[in-house]
Amino acid sequence: MSKTIISTDKAPAAIGPYSQGVVTGNLLFTSGQLPIDPATGKIPEGSIETQAHIVFKNLAAIAEQAGTSLDNAVKTTVFLADIADFAKVNEVYAQYFNDPFPARSAFQVAALPLGADIEVEAVFEV
Repeated sequence: MSKTIISTDKAPAAIGPYSQGVVTGNLLFTSGQLPIDPATGKIPEGSIETQAHIVFKNLAAIAEQAGTSLDNAVKTTVFLADIADFAKVNEVYAQYFNDPFPARSAFQVAALPLGADIEVEAVFEV
């Protein structure tokens, strides 16, 4: 099966040896997106809500580059530095994903790259 690498300057460049997204068959798999502003390459200061908005905008940009959208997400995984932020992230999440919502897992992790408070990866139908 062939795969197509997805890359857009509307989401942050990879900070390691990985792709922003890969399409294989009719699925797009994204790498975890940190709350990095693609214009500055930095994580802006701010609340978990601010960081979550950036993450979901980055995911949307990758999905768009692959010819799909957040509406076609089938699975998301949310990594949080503090599980106490779960409810706040849910409020932001609901602004980007619609019913029927994708399947989802959420975890507190010991640490995230660049000291981020949130990272989200997703699988989309294309």
